[in-house]
Amino acid sequence: MLNPLSGLDSSFLFLETPRQPMHVGSVLVFEGSIQFDDFRDVMAARLHMVPRMKERLVMVPFGIGKPYWVEDPDFNIDMQLQHVALPRPGAWKDLRRLAARIFSVPLDRTRPLWEMTFVEGLDNIPQVPPGSVALISKVHHAAIDGVSGADMLGILLDMTREPREFPAPTPRHVPPIPNELEVLRYTGRKIARKPSEIVRVVKEAVEAARATSKTQKKQGADAPPAPMTAPVTPFNHLISGQRIWNTALLELDRVKAIKTAAQCTLNDVVLAICAGALRRYLVDRGALPLKPLVAMVPVSTRQEEQRGTMGNMVSAMMIELGTDIEDPVERLNAIKSHAKSGKAVEKAGAARAMSDIAEFIPFGLANRMTRLYSRFKVSELHNPFFNLVITNVPGPQIDLYMAGHKLLATMGMAPVMDGMGLLIAVLSYNGVLSISPTSSPAVMPDLDKFARYLRESANELEAAVVPKRDEEASTNGAVAKEMRIFVDHMRSVLRDAPKEQPIGTGRFQLRITGAGEKNWMVDLVGRSVTEGVTDAADATLTIRGDHLSQILHGNLDPQIAFVQGKLRVDGDINKAIEFGALLPRVSA
Repeated sequence: MLNPLSGLDSSFLFLETPRQPMHVGSVLVFEGSIQFDDFRDVMAARLHMVPRMKERLVMVPFGIGKPYWVEDPDFNIDMQLQHVALPRPGAWKDLRRLAARIFSVPLDRTRPLWEMTFVEGLDNIPQVPPGSVALISKVHHAAIDGVSGADMLGILLDMTREPREFPAPTPRHVPPIPNELEVLRYTGRKIARKPSEIVRVVKEAVEAARATSKTQKKQGADAPPAPMTAPVTPFNHLISGQRIWNTALLELDRVKAIKTAAQCTLNDVVLAICAGALRRYLVDRGALPLKPLVAMVPVSTRQEEQRGTMGNMVSAMMIELGTDIEDPVERLNAIKSHAKSGKAVEKAGAARAMSDIAEFIPFGLANRMTRLYSRFKVSELHNPFFNLVITNVPGPQIDLYMAGHKLLATMGMAPVMDGMGLLIAVLSYNGVLSISPTSSPAVMPDLDKFARYLRESANELEAAVVPKRDEEASTNGAVAKEMRIFVDHMRSVLRDAPKEQPIGTGRFQLRITGAGEKNWMVDLVGRSVTEGVTDAADATLTIRGDHLSQILHGNLDPQIAFVQGKLRVDGDINKAIEFGALLPRVSA
Protein backbone atom coordinates (compact mmCIF):
# COMPACT_ATOMS: atom_id res chain seq x y z
CA MET A 1 0.00 0.00 0.00
CA LEU A 2 1.33 3.44 -0.98
CA ASN A 3 1.09 5.91 1.93
CA PRO A 4 1.87 9.46 0.72
CA LEU A 5 4.05 11.83 2.72
CA SER A 6 2.53 15.15 3.71
CA GLY A 7 3.92 18.36 2.28
CA LEU A 8 5.62 19.12 5.59
CA ASP A 9 7.15 15.64 5.85
CA SER A 10 8.36 15.88 2.23
CA SER A 11 10.06 19.21 2.91
CA PHE A 12 12.63 17.46 5.09
CA LEU A 13 13.58 15.31 2.11
CA PHE A 14 14.10 18.11 -0.38
CA LEU A 15 15.95 20.21 2.23
CA GLU A 16 18.44 17.37 2.65
CA THR A 17 21.88 17.55 1.03
CA PRO A 18 25.06 15.55 1.75
CA ARG A 19 26.21 18.40 4.05
CA GLN A 20 22.89 18.82 5.84
CA PRO A 21 21.18 15.51 6.61
CA MET A 22 17.67 15.98 7.94
CA HIS A 23 17.42 13.40 10.71
CA VAL A 24 16.71 13.89 14.39
CA GLY A 25 18.34 11.83 17.09
CA SER A 26 18.96 11.17 20.74
CA VAL A 27 21.56 9.82 23.13
CA LEU A 28 20.11 7.61 25.86
CA VAL A 29 22.30 6.41 28.72
CA PHE A 30 21.35 3.21 30.58
CA GLU A 31 22.62 2.01 33.93
CA GLY A 32 24.50 -1.30 33.88
CA SER A 33 25.87 -3.60 31.23
CA ILE A 34 22.99 -4.46 28.93
CA GLN A 35 23.95 -7.21 26.52
CA PHE A 36 23.61 -6.31 22.84
CA ASP A 37 21.62 -9.49 22.15
CA ASP A 38 19.11 -8.52 24.85
CA PHE A 39 18.75 -5.08 23.28
CA ARG A 40 18.27 -6.63 19.83
CA ASP A 41 15.61 -8.98 21.20
CA VAL A 42 13.68 -6.04 22.67
CA MET A 43 13.80 -4.21 19.35
CA ALA A 44 12.79 -7.27 17.32
CA ALA A 45 9.84 -8.05 19.61
CA ARG A 46 8.40 -4.53 19.47
CA LEU A 47 9.15 -3.10 16.03
CA HIS A 48 5.79 -4.20 14.64
CA MET A 49 4.12 -1.84 17.14
CA VAL A 50 5.57 1.08 15.13
CA PRO A 51 4.86 0.21 11.46
CA ARG A 52 6.87 3.19 10.17
CA MET A 53 10.05 1.49 11.39
CA LYS A 54 9.58 -1.24 8.77
CA GLU A 55 8.71 1.15 5.93
CA ARG A 56 10.96 2.71 3.30
CA LEU A 57 10.56 5.46 0.73
CA VAL A 58 9.35 5.07 -2.84
CA MET A 59 10.12 8.08 -5.03
CA VAL A 60 7.84 9.26 -7.85
CA PRO A 61 9.52 9.30 -11.29
CA PHE A 62 10.46 12.79 -12.56
CA GLY A 63 9.57 14.25 -9.16
CA ILE A 64 5.99 15.03 -10.23
CA GLY A 65 4.60 14.00 -6.85
CA LYS A 66 5.62 13.56 -3.26
CA PRO A 67 7.26 10.29 -2.15
CA TYR A 68 5.38 7.42 -0.52
CA TRP A 69 5.95 5.15 2.44
CA VAL A 70 5.70 1.44 1.65
CA GLU A 71 6.46 -1.61 3.79
CA ASP A 72 9.94 -2.91 2.98
CA PRO A 73 9.73 -6.55 1.81
CA ASP A 74 13.49 -6.91 2.40
CA PHE A 75 13.48 -5.50 5.94
CA ASN A 76 16.36 -6.83 8.06
CA ILE A 77 16.72 -5.54 11.60
CA ASP A 78 20.45 -6.25 11.58
CA MET A 79 20.89 -3.62 8.86
CA GLN A 80 19.38 -1.01 11.20
CA LEU A 81 21.38 -1.78 14.37
CA GLN A 82 25.06 -1.06 14.98
CA HIS A 83 27.22 -2.30 17.87
CA VAL A 84 30.34 -0.36 18.91
CA ALA A 85 32.50 0.35 21.96
CA LEU A 86 33.92 3.69 23.05
CA PRO A 87 37.69 4.05 22.74
CA ARG A 88 39.46 4.03 26.07
CA PRO A 89 39.14 5.60 28.53
CA GLY A 90 35.42 5.75 27.66
CA ALA A 91 34.98 9.34 28.79
CA TRP A 92 32.15 11.80 28.19
CA LYS A 93 34.08 13.53 25.41
CA ASP A 94 34.48 10.16 23.65
CA LEU A 95 30.72 9.60 23.71
CA ARG A 96 30.04 13.14 22.45
CA ARG A 97 32.48 12.75 19.56
CA LEU A 98 31.02 9.38 18.60
CA ALA A 99 27.47 10.75 18.67
CA ALA A 100 28.46 13.75 16.55
CA ARG A 101 30.27 11.55 14.02
CA ILE A 102 27.30 9.18 13.71
CA PHE A 103 24.93 12.11 13.39
CA SER A 104 26.97 13.58 10.51
CA VAL A 105 26.20 10.65 8.18
CA PRO A 106 22.96 10.77 6.10
CA LEU A 107 20.56 7.85 6.32
CA ASP A 108 20.29 5.40 3.42
CA ARG A 109 17.02 6.13 1.56
CA THR A 110 16.86 2.60 0.16
CA ARG A 111 16.17 1.27 3.68
CA PRO A 112 13.83 2.31 6.52
CA LEU A 113 14.94 5.77 7.59
CA TRP A 114 16.28 5.02 11.06
CA GLU A 115 19.36 3.56 12.74
CA MET A 116 20.32 2.77 16.32
CA THR A 117 23.88 2.37 17.58
CA PHE A 118 24.44 0.37 20.78
CA VAL A 119 27.50 1.77 22.59
CA GLU A 120 29.47 -0.11 25.25
CA GLY A 121 32.46 1.07 27.27
CA LEU A 122 31.06 4.01 29.25
CA ASP A 123 33.69 3.41 31.92
CA ASN A 124 35.03 6.86 32.79
CA ILE A 125 32.10 9.26 32.88
CA PRO A 126 31.70 10.81 36.37
CA GLN A 127 27.94 11.06 36.11
CA VAL A 128 27.50 7.44 34.95
CA PRO A 129 28.27 4.15 36.76
CA PRO A 130 31.15 2.30 35.03
CA GLY A 131 30.08 -0.40 32.61
CA SER A 132 26.93 1.41 31.51
CA VAL A 133 25.80 1.61 27.88
CA ALA A 134 24.38 4.26 25.57
CA LEU A 135 21.96 4.13 22.67
CA ILE A 136 22.44 6.65 19.84
CA SER A 137 19.39 6.88 17.58
CA LYS A 138 18.82 8.53 14.21
CA VAL A 139 15.37 8.86 12.61
CA HIS A 140 14.65 10.96 9.54
CA HIS A 141 12.62 14.09 10.22
CA ALA A 142 10.35 13.09 7.33
CA ALA A 143 9.18 10.20 9.51
CA ILE A 144 8.70 11.80 12.93
CA ASP A 145 8.47 15.03 14.87
CA GLY A 146 9.49 15.47 18.50
CA VAL A 147 6.23 14.19 19.97
CA SER A 148 5.93 11.14 17.71
CA GLY A 149 9.60 10.40 18.41
CA ALA A 150 8.85 10.38 22.13
CA ASP A 151 5.86 8.10 21.46
CA MET A 152 8.14 5.73 19.53
CA LEU A 153 10.59 5.53 22.44
CA GLY A 154 7.62 4.85 24.70
CA ILE A 155 7.07 1.57 22.85
CA LEU A 156 10.69 0.51 23.39
CA LEU A 157 10.91 1.45 27.09
CA ASP A 158 9.15 0.04 30.17
CA MET A 159 7.91 1.62 33.40
CA THR A 160 9.24 -1.27 35.51
CA ARG A 161 12.33 -3.47 35.46
CA GLU A 162 10.11 -6.32 34.32
CA PRO A 163 9.69 -5.93 30.54
CA ARG A 164 6.19 -5.75 29.10
CA GLU A 165 4.84 -8.55 26.96
CA PHE A 166 3.68 -7.61 23.45
CA PRO A 167 1.58 -9.75 21.11
CA ALA A 168 3.65 -11.37 18.40
CA PRO A 169 3.19 -9.96 14.89
CA THR A 170 0.83 -11.85 12.62
CA PRO A 171 2.82 -13.53 9.83
CA ARG A 172 1.78 -12.19 6.43
CA HIS A 173 3.07 -11.71 2.93
CA VAL A 174 4.67 -8.32 2.20
CA PRO A 175 4.14 -7.38 -1.47
CA PRO A 176 7.11 -6.26 -3.57
CA ILE A 177 7.97 -2.58 -4.05
CA PRO A 178 5.67 -1.07 -6.74
CA ASN A 179 7.34 -0.41 -10.06
CA GLU A 180 7.64 3.08 -11.56
CA LEU A 181 4.59 2.68 -13.80
CA GLU A 182 2.38 1.70 -10.85
CA VAL A 183 3.66 4.67 -8.85
CA LEU A 184 3.02 7.07 -11.77
CA ARG A 185 -0.50 5.73 -12.30
CA TYR A 186 -1.37 6.12 -8.60
CA THR A 187 0.15 9.61 -8.48
CA GLY A 188 -1.75 10.68 -11.60
CA ARG A 189 -5.06 9.85 -9.95
CA LYS A 190 -4.10 11.95 -6.90
CA ILE A 191 -3.05 14.92 -9.05
CA ALA A 192 -6.42 14.86 -10.82
CA ARG A 193 -8.12 15.59 -7.49
CA LYS A 194 -5.88 18.55 -6.58
CA PRO A 195 -7.60 21.57 -8.23
CA SER A 196 -10.56 21.55 -5.85
CA GLU A 197 -8.23 20.95 -2.91
CA ILE A 198 -6.07 23.94 -3.90
CA VAL A 199 -9.11 26.24 -3.89
CA ARG A 200 -10.10 25.00 -0.42
CA VAL A 201 -6.62 25.42 1.09
CA VAL A 202 -6.03 28.90 -0.38
CA LYS A 203 -9.40 30.01 1.01
CA GLU A 204 -8.46 28.66 4.45
CA ALA A 205 -5.07 30.41 4.27
CA VAL A 206 -6.73 33.78 3.54
CA GLU A 207 -9.16 33.27 6.44
CA ALA A 208 -6.28 32.32 8.75
CA ALA A 209 -4.38 35.48 7.79
CA ARG A 210 -7.43 37.60 8.63
CA ALA A 211 -7.87 35.78 11.94
CA THR A 212 -4.22 36.41 12.76
CA SER A 213 -4.59 40.15 12.17
CA LYS A 214 -7.76 40.32 14.29
CA THR A 215 -6.11 38.36 17.11
CA GLN A 216 -3.13 40.70 17.22
CA LYS A 217 -5.38 43.79 17.41
CA LYS A 218 -7.72 42.24 20.01
CA GLN A 219 -4.96 41.02 22.34
CA GLY A 220 -2.56 43.88 21.68
CA ALA A 221 -0.05 41.33 20.45
CA ASP A 222 3.01 42.52 18.59
CA ALA A 223 3.56 41.16 15.12
CA PRO A 224 6.15 38.36 15.03
CA PRO A 225 9.48 39.18 13.37
CA ALA A 226 9.18 39.38 9.58
CA PRO A 227 11.06 36.76 7.51
CA MET A 228 14.69 37.53 6.67
CA THR A 229 15.01 40.34 9.25
CA ALA A 230 16.90 38.40 11.94
CA PRO A 231 20.43 39.72 12.59
CA VAL A 232 23.45 37.86 11.24
CA THR A 233 25.55 35.94 13.81
CA PRO A 234 28.61 33.67 13.50
CA PHE A 235 26.38 30.58 13.36
CA ASN A 236 24.21 31.96 10.53
CA HIS A 237 26.65 31.03 7.79
CA LEU A 238 27.60 28.01 5.66
CA ILE A 239 28.03 24.77 7.58
CA SER A 240 30.23 21.77 6.83
CA GLY A 241 29.22 18.12 6.77
CA GLN A 242 30.66 17.60 10.27
CA ARG A 243 28.61 17.94 13.43
CA ILE A 244 29.48 18.96 16.96
CA TRP A 245 27.24 18.28 19.96
CA ASN A 246 27.08 18.76 23.71
CA THR A 247 24.52 19.01 26.49
CA ALA A 248 23.81 20.80 29.75
CA LEU A 249 21.83 18.96 32.44
CA LEU A 250 19.70 20.98 34.85
CA GLU A 251 17.54 19.91 37.75
CA LEU A 252 13.94 20.36 36.61
CA ASP A 253 12.84 21.56 40.06
CA ARG A 254 15.23 24.52 39.72
CA VAL A 255 13.68 25.51 36.40
CA LYS A 256 10.18 25.14 37.87
CA ALA A 257 11.16 27.34 40.81
CA ILE A 258 12.18 30.10 38.37
CA LYS A 259 8.88 29.62 36.51
CA THR A 260 6.87 29.98 39.73
CA ALA A 261 8.80 33.01 40.96
CA ALA A 262 8.58 34.79 37.59
CA GLN A 263 4.93 33.78 36.97
CA CYS A 264 5.67 32.55 33.47
CA THR A 265 5.71 29.24 31.61
CA LEU A 266 8.40 26.59 31.77
CA ASN A 267 9.09 27.20 28.08
CA ASP A 268 9.64 30.91 28.79
CA VAL A 269 12.33 29.96 31.32
CA VAL A 270 13.99 27.55 28.87
CA LEU A 271 14.07 30.27 26.21
CA ALA A 272 15.51 32.74 28.72
CA ILE A 273 18.27 30.30 29.73
CA CYS A 274 19.16 29.80 26.06
CA ALA A 275 19.02 33.55 25.44
CA GLY A 276 21.38 34.26 28.32
CA ALA A 277 23.86 31.70 27.01
CA LEU A 278 23.61 33.11 23.48
CA ARG A 279 24.29 36.62 24.75
CA ARG A 280 27.34 35.46 26.75
CA TYR A 281 28.65 33.49 23.78
CA LEU A 282 28.26 36.33 21.28
CA VAL A 283 29.74 38.90 23.67
CA ASP A 284 32.70 36.57 24.14
CA ARG A 285 33.19 36.41 20.35
CA GLY A 286 32.70 40.16 19.93
CA ALA A 287 29.71 39.50 17.69
CA LEU A 288 26.60 40.49 19.68
CA PRO A 289 24.10 42.16 17.29
CA LEU A 290 22.25 45.30 18.31
CA LYS A 291 18.96 43.62 17.38
CA PRO A 292 17.66 40.65 19.41
CA LEU A 293 18.12 37.15 18.01
CA VAL A 294 15.01 35.38 16.71
CA ALA A 295 14.23 31.75 17.59
CA MET A 296 11.85 29.50 15.71
CA VAL A 297 10.00 27.44 18.32
CA PRO A 298 8.06 24.42 16.98
CA VAL A 299 4.59 23.91 18.44
CA SER A 300 2.92 20.51 18.29
CA THR A 301 -0.54 20.50 16.69
CA ARG A 302 -1.00 16.79 17.41
CA GLN A 303 -4.35 16.05 19.06
CA GLU A 304 -4.68 13.43 21.79
CA GLU A 305 -6.36 10.99 19.41
CA GLN A 306 -3.37 11.38 17.07
CA ARG A 307 -0.85 10.24 19.67
CA GLY A 308 0.99 7.16 18.46
CA THR A 309 0.86 8.20 14.79
CA MET A 310 4.04 9.10 12.94
CA GLY A 311 4.89 12.12 10.79
CA ASN A 312 5.12 15.83 11.53
CA MET A 313 2.18 17.70 13.04
CA VAL A 314 3.70 21.03 14.00
CA SER A 315 3.24 24.74 13.67
CA ALA A 316 5.79 27.37 14.68
CA MET A 317 6.27 30.55 16.70
CA MET A 318 8.88 33.21 15.93
CA ILE A 319 10.11 34.70 19.21
CA GLU A 320 12.60 37.48 19.86
CA LEU A 321 15.01 36.33 22.58
CA GLY A 322 15.94 39.69 24.10
CA THR A 323 19.67 39.11 23.60
CA ASP A 324 20.05 42.90 23.38
CA ILE A 325 19.00 43.15 27.05
CA GLU A 326 21.72 42.74 29.69
CA ASP A 327 19.55 42.23 32.78
CA PRO A 328 18.36 38.58 33.01
CA VAL A 329 15.01 39.48 34.62
CA GLU A 330 14.20 42.11 32.01
CA ARG A 331 15.23 39.62 29.32
CA LEU A 332 12.87 36.98 30.74
CA ASN A 333 10.01 39.48 30.85
CA ALA A 334 10.64 40.45 27.22
CA ILE A 335 10.61 36.79 26.18
CA LYS A 336 7.41 36.24 28.17
CA SER A 337 5.75 39.08 26.24
CA HIS A 338 7.02 37.94 22.84
CA ALA A 339 6.00 34.34 23.54
CA LYS A 340 2.47 35.48 24.41
CA SER A 341 2.28 37.33 21.09
CA GLY A 342 3.70 34.33 19.25
CA LYS A 343 1.10 32.02 20.77
CA ALA A 344 -1.72 34.36 19.75
CA VAL A 345 -0.51 34.40 16.15
CA GLU A 346 0.13 30.64 16.08
CA LYS A 347 -3.34 29.82 17.41
CA ALA A 348 -4.90 31.96 14.67
CA GLY A 349 -3.64 29.33 12.26
CA ALA A 350 -1.55 31.25 9.70
CA ALA A 351 1.51 29.05 10.11
CA ARG A 352 -0.57 25.88 9.85
CA ALA A 353 -2.28 27.22 6.71
CA MET A 354 1.13 27.76 5.12
CA SER A 355 2.05 24.14 5.86
CA ASP A 356 -1.19 23.08 4.14
CA ILE A 357 -0.18 25.04 1.04
CA ALA A 358 3.08 23.06 1.04
CA GLU A 359 0.95 20.05 0.04
CA PHE A 360 0.69 21.49 -3.47
CA ILE A 361 4.32 22.42 -4.14
CA PRO A 362 5.72 19.97 -6.74
CA PHE A 363 8.31 17.80 -5.01
CA GLY A 364 10.72 17.74 -7.96
CA LEU A 365 10.65 21.53 -8.34
CA ALA A 366 11.15 22.10 -4.61
CA ASN A 367 14.02 19.60 -4.56
CA ARG A 368 15.82 21.32 -7.47
CA MET A 369 15.28 24.79 -6.02
CA THR A 370 16.71 23.71 -2.67
CA ARG A 371 19.80 22.21 -4.26
CA LEU A 372 20.38 25.38 -6.32
CA TYR A 373 19.96 27.43 -3.12
CA SER A 374 22.67 25.34 -1.47
CA ARG A 375 24.96 25.14 -4.51
CA PHE A 376 25.05 28.91 -5.07
CA LYS A 377 25.27 29.72 -1.33
CA VAL A 378 22.20 31.93 -1.45
CA SER A 379 21.91 31.91 2.36
CA GLU A 380 24.97 34.20 2.45
CA LEU A 381 23.11 36.84 0.40
CA HIS A 382 20.27 37.63 2.81
CA ASN A 383 19.52 37.93 6.50
CA PRO A 384 18.44 34.71 8.23
CA PHE A 385 14.77 33.75 8.32
CA PHE A 386 15.52 33.14 12.02
CA ASN A 387 18.77 32.62 13.93
CA LEU A 388 18.19 29.21 15.49
CA VAL A 389 15.58 26.63 16.41
CA ILE A 390 14.78 25.82 20.05
CA THR A 391 12.59 22.74 20.42
CA ASN A 392 11.24 21.58 23.78
CA VAL A 393 9.71 18.09 24.14
CA PRO A 394 8.43 17.19 27.64
CA GLY A 395 9.06 13.64 28.76
CA PRO A 396 7.89 11.32 31.56
CA GLN A 397 8.90 12.18 35.12
CA ILE A 398 9.27 8.56 36.26
CA ASP A 399 11.99 5.93 35.95
CA LEU A 400 12.00 4.08 32.62
CA TYR A 401 13.80 0.84 31.78
CA MET A 402 15.03 -1.19 28.83
CA ALA A 403 15.72 -4.90 29.23
CA GLY A 404 15.51 -4.36 33.00
CA HIS A 405 18.12 -1.56 33.09
CA LYS A 406 17.23 1.96 34.20
CA LEU A 407 17.38 4.87 31.79
CA LEU A 408 19.63 7.49 33.39
CA ALA A 409 19.56 10.36 30.91
CA THR A 410 18.00 11.45 27.61
CA MET A 411 19.62 14.04 25.36
CA GLY A 412 18.48 15.25 21.93
CA MET A 413 20.17 15.97 18.61
CA ALA A 414 18.61 17.74 15.63
CA PRO A 415 19.55 18.94 12.12
CA VAL A 416 21.20 22.22 11.16
CA MET A 417 21.58 23.77 7.72
CA ASP A 418 23.24 26.59 5.80
CA GLY A 419 22.29 29.90 7.38
CA MET A 420 20.95 28.19 10.52
CA GLY A 421 23.90 26.42 12.10
CA LEU A 422 22.60 26.03 15.66
CA LEU A 423 19.67 24.02 16.96
CA ILE A 424 18.95 23.48 20.66
CA ALA A 425 16.96 20.38 21.61
CA VAL A 426 15.43 20.40 25.09
CA LEU A 427 14.17 17.18 26.67
CA SER A 428 12.91 16.48 30.18
CA TYR A 429 13.01 13.12 31.92
CA ASN A 430 12.63 12.06 35.54
CA GLY A 431 13.44 15.40 37.13
CA VAL A 432 16.25 16.39 34.76
CA LEU A 433 16.16 18.87 31.89
CA SER A 434 18.73 18.34 29.13
CA ILE A 435 19.52 21.33 26.90
CA SER A 436 21.51 19.99 23.95
CA PRO A 437 22.95 22.21 21.20
CA THR A 438 23.85 20.72 17.81
CA SER A 439 26.04 22.69 15.41
CA SER A 440 28.84 22.45 12.85
CA PRO A 441 32.50 23.16 13.67
CA ALA A 442 32.53 25.44 10.61
CA VAL A 443 30.39 27.97 12.50
CA MET A 444 30.67 27.01 16.21
CA PRO A 445 33.97 25.22 16.85
CA ASP A 446 33.73 26.26 20.52
CA LEU A 447 30.33 24.67 21.21
CA ASP A 448 31.64 23.27 24.52
CA LYS A 449 31.98 26.83 25.76
CA PHE A 450 28.36 27.52 24.79
CA ALA A 451 27.23 24.43 26.73
CA ARG A 452 28.99 25.83 29.80
CA TYR A 453 27.27 29.18 29.26
CA LEU A 454 23.90 27.41 29.33
CA ARG A 455 24.60 26.24 32.88
CA GLU A 456 25.92 29.66 33.90
CA SER A 457 22.88 31.36 32.38
CA ALA A 458 20.58 29.12 34.44
CA ASN A 459 22.54 29.98 37.59
CA GLU A 460 22.33 33.71 36.82
CA LEU A 461 18.60 33.61 36.17
CA GLU A 462 17.94 31.55 39.30
CA ALA A 463 19.93 33.96 41.46
CA ALA A 464 18.06 36.95 40.02
CA VAL A 465 14.52 35.54 40.13
CA VAL A 466 14.14 32.97 42.91
CA PRO A 467 13.68 34.69 46.30
CA LYS A 468 16.23 33.98 49.01
CA ARG A 469 15.13 32.20 52.19
CA ASP A 470 14.71 34.45 55.21
CA GLU A 471 17.15 34.45 58.08
CA GLU A 472 14.91 32.28 60.25
CA ALA A 473 14.97 29.50 57.66
CA SER A 474 18.77 29.62 57.62
CA THR A 475 18.79 28.39 61.21
CA ASN A 476 16.70 25.32 60.44
CA GLY A 477 18.02 22.80 62.90
CA ALA A 478 17.74 19.64 60.82
CA VAL A 479 19.52 21.04 57.77
CA ALA A 480 22.18 22.76 59.86
CA LYS A 481 22.88 19.47 61.63
CA GLU A 482 23.21 17.57 58.35
CA MET A 483 25.61 20.18 56.99
CA ARG A 484 27.75 19.99 60.09
CA ILE A 485 27.86 16.17 59.90
CA PHE A 486 28.95 16.37 56.28
CA VAL A 487 31.72 18.87 57.03
CA ASP A 488 32.93 16.87 60.03
CA HIS A 489 33.08 13.70 57.93
CA MET A 490 34.97 15.53 55.21
CA ARG A 491 37.53 16.86 57.69
CA SER A 492 37.99 13.39 59.19
CA VAL A 493 38.58 11.78 55.80
CA LEU A 494 41.13 14.43 54.82
CA ARG A 495 42.88 14.27 58.20
CA ASP A 496 43.07 10.47 58.42
CA ALA A 497 44.18 9.78 54.83
CA PRO A 498 47.82 8.57 54.63
CA LYS A 499 50.16 11.47 53.91
CA GLU A 500 52.06 9.46 51.30
CA GLN A 501 48.87 8.94 49.26
CA PRO A 502 47.77 12.19 47.56
CA ILE A 503 44.01 12.69 47.70
CA GLY A 504 43.91 15.20 44.87
CA THR A 505 45.04 18.59 43.66
CA GLY A 506 41.74 20.44 43.51
CA ARG A 507 40.30 23.31 45.50
CA PHE A 508 36.51 23.45 45.58
CA GLN A 509 33.77 25.83 46.60
CA LEU A 510 31.00 23.71 48.14
CA ARG A 511 27.66 25.54 48.16
CA ILE A 512 24.85 23.92 50.17
CA THR A 513 21.43 25.41 49.45
CA GLY A 514 17.93 24.89 50.79
CA ALA A 515 16.66 26.18 54.13
CA GLY A 516 19.59 28.57 54.31
CA GLU A 517 22.85 28.64 52.43
CA LYS A 518 26.33 27.66 53.59
CA ASN A 519 29.57 27.93 51.63
CA TRP A 520 32.65 25.85 52.34
CA MET A 521 36.13 25.84 50.81
CA VAL A 522 37.49 22.28 50.43
CA ASP A 523 41.24 22.16 49.75
CA LEU A 524 42.47 18.66 48.84
CA VAL A 525 46.09 19.84 48.71
CA GLY A 526 46.09 21.46 52.14
CA ARG A 527 43.57 18.87 53.40
CA SER A 528 41.35 21.49 54.98
CA VAL A 529 37.69 22.52 55.06
CA THR A 530 36.92 26.14 55.98
CA GLU A 531 33.69 28.12 55.94
CA GLY A 532 33.37 31.00 53.49
CA VAL A 533 33.58 32.00 49.84
CA THR A 534 36.71 32.09 47.71
CA ASP A 535 37.65 33.11 44.17
CA ALA A 536 40.46 30.53 44.03
CA ALA A 537 38.28 27.45 43.50
CA ASP A 538 38.86 25.15 40.53
CA ALA A 539 35.16 24.27 40.55
CA THR A 540 32.00 25.16 42.45
CA LEU A 541 29.75 22.29 43.53
CA THR A 542 26.16 23.10 44.49
CA ILE A 543 23.73 20.74 46.24
CA ARG A 544 20.53 21.24 48.19
CA GLY A 545 20.47 20.34 51.86
CA ASP A 546 17.82 17.65 51.46
CA HIS A 547 19.81 15.98 48.67
CA LEU A 548 22.93 16.14 50.84
CA SER A 549 20.94 14.41 53.58
CA GLN A 550 20.03 11.62 51.16
CA ILE A 551 23.72 11.10 50.35
CA LEU A 552 24.70 11.05 54.01
CA HIS A 553 22.05 8.43 54.78
CA GLY A 554 23.04 6.28 51.80
CA ASN A 555 19.77 6.93 49.95
CA LEU A 556 21.37 8.75 47.01
CA ASP A 557 24.50 7.72 45.16
CA PRO A 558 26.74 10.76 44.46
CA GLN A 559 27.29 9.69 40.85
CA ILE A 560 23.54 9.37 40.29
CA ALA A 561 23.15 12.81 41.88
CA PHE A 562 25.40 14.16 39.11
CA VAL A 563 23.26 12.49 36.45
CA GLN A 564 20.01 13.85 37.89
CA GLY A 565 21.36 17.37 38.21
CA LYS A 566 21.07 17.32 41.99
CA LEU A 567 24.81 17.86 42.38
CA ARG A 568 25.72 20.74 40.07
CA VAL A 569 29.25 21.49 38.89
CA ASP A 570 30.49 24.83 37.52
CA GLY A 571 34.12 25.12 36.48
CA ASP A 572 36.79 22.51 35.78
CA ILE A 573 34.92 19.21 35.38
CA ASN A 574 38.15 17.19 35.53
CA LYS A 575 38.95 18.67 38.92
CA ALA A 576 35.40 18.01 40.04
CA ILE A 577 35.95 14.33 39.29
CA GLU A 578 38.46 14.29 42.18
CA PHE A 579 35.76 15.58 44.50
CA GLY A 580 33.25 13.06 43.14
CA ALA A 581 35.69 10.24 43.91
CA LEU A 582 35.94 11.48 47.49
CA LEU A 583 32.19 11.68 48.19
CA PRO A 584 31.60 7.93 48.72
CA ARG A 585 34.31 7.92 51.41
CA VAL A 586 32.75 10.91 53.14
CA SER A 587 29.24 9.47 53.12
CA ALA A 588 30.36 5.98 54.24
